[in-house]
Amino acid sequence: MRFGIFYEHQLPRPWGPDDEHTLLKNALDQVELADSLGFDVVWAVEHHFLEEYSHSSAPEVFLAAASQRTSRIRLGHGIVQLPVGFNHPARTAERIATLDLVSDGRVEFGTGESSSEAELGGFGVERATKRAQWHEALDVITRLLVEEPFAGYDGDFVHMPPRNLVPKTRQRPHPPLWVACSRRESIHLAATKGIGALTFSFIEAAEAKHWVDDYYATISSSECVPGGFSVNANLACVLPMMCHEDEATAIDRGIDGSHFFGYSLAHYYVFGKHKPGLTNVWEEFQENRDRFGFSRSIAARTGQPLGAQLMEQGLGSLRGAVGTPDQIRELVRTYEEAGVDQLIFVSQAGRNRHEDVCESLELFAREVMPEFQDRVEEGEATKARRLAPGIEAALGRRSPPRPAPTDYAFPATPAF
Repeated sequence: MRFGIFYEHQLPRPWGPDDEHTLLKNALDQVELADSLGFDVVWAVEHHFLEEYSHSSAPEVFLAAASQRTSRIRLGHGIVQLPVGFNHPARTAERIATLDLVSDGRVEFGTGESSSEAELGGFGVERATKRAQWHEALDVITRLLVEEPFAGYDGDFVHMPPRNLVPKTRQRPHPPLWVACSRRESIHLAATKGIGALTFSFIEAAEAKHWVDDYYATISSSECVPGGFSVNANLACVLPMMCHEDEATAIDRGIDGSHFFGYSLAHYYVFGKHKPGLTNVWEEFQENRDRFGFSRSIAARTGQPLGAQLMEQGLGSLRGAVGTPDQIRELVRTYEEAGVDQLIFVSQAGRNRHEDVCESLELFAREVMPEFQDRVEEGEATKARRLAPGIEAALGRRSPPRPAPTDYAFPATPAF
């Protein structure tokens, strides 16, 4: 089991004039601390216009800053939005390559397509074609990173003549590929593409086991035709986390932030109606949290085994890894036994305090992490041996890089 930390850069209203500056500087301090503690990956989202929920519209800038304050932690885009209205494939490839170089080859390249109307409508991306745009952009980007020169592309959404993308990535053929997943169907899709599955829904370990089994069976089957030029066989799950020796203190420090994370996500993706610059999501959360599965009284019960949710009389409330080291250790073991490769912890959420987040990371790294780090290399080596024949066969099904036409040239200026 490997461990990551996750950033939406949440900022509930009201905002002060320096709050966004403090938010980002605190996050960089936390990443630097996580690097020193032995966490494996920091993941940063790309979202646009999602007030309070995510002030993370330029993760490539944040991750570049993090790269210069760290030495070993990997830098994960969780995710880059690939539809061409958000990001032209060539610009995405250039940014990924540059980040990989300045970080000495530490990039994890997560991809996705978005589903919020705030973002799709804001950038004029058609909902009906966003999945097809993701497919096409992923092919274009990986070819740009590998083909030298890029042979050009004439697709449904991307039309581009031959060019030689510079710079190229430090990791070859390109950084590990991932895709954001919220349902079992999208995890299966990730496996058919031979790319890592980033599961951003809060699922129980028992449910994750079904997803893991299908994912790895598909990786090893003829269904797997890699979307890039390497296979990244990994499945990661996201959970809220706040660790303290006293369970009640962990709850007081972390549960409201965890619940706001879930509520504000649902506000933009499920049930909300948002007036830009006017809607106060934090106030609505306080008024309506119980109705949408974020009951504090249920989640704050002490002395019970942790789960993604705690139940009471048929009602569930998000809990995750909010508790003591012993409780969190037992919870992590259930995901390890289910075959999950990485747990990604959300701690910077709602109004969770920077000092509490740092203390929690330190305690988790000291009391929980070592047991799982001791097993990770052997487990990954065993997995690699098991999957090697299937991955070799899958790469054989992938169309190779294409040569550019030798008679193509472009003039310094167009002829009139």
